[in-house]
Amino acid sequence: MNKTLIPQDNSIESIKTREKIIRDFYREWKEQNPSQRKYNVALKDYINIRMVSIVETSEHAAKTYLSTIAVLQLDAILMGAKKVSIKKTKPDNKNQKPFERMMIMEYDLAYIGRVKMTVGIRRRTHEKVQYCITAIQSL
Repeated sequence: MNKTLIPQDNSIESIKTREKIIRDFYREWKEQNPSQRKYNVALKDYINIRMVSIVETSEHAAKTYLSTIAVLQLDAILMGAKKVSIKKTKPDNKNQKPFERMMIMEYDLAYIGRVKMTVGIRRRTHEKVQYCITAIQSL
């Protein structure tokens, strides 16, 4: 991974830079993980990375420095997050349309705090897809 400094302020330019960092990270991650999934210990099931994972996470996590840093710990979050709740999808959200429910999971990251990972559960197949990752509590 290139060693681009991650801007910490909330200017438009910094958010755009963080968005690119997240997208580049996912691209590299997908190259290193051809199955595009990781086994989650608590769920005893795989969580998959799909295009919606990259779109949602880059748009939302790029808004804050801590969330951007959290995304870079993707493997740890995918494997170690624990289910907190299940929510209905937002009917007016086209990115949530393929999912019957959204699972809210949390993971504690050192130096960052609590991280929320939203996982979509697909209709019919019940495939679990990482939807978004954001830091929700800083230390």
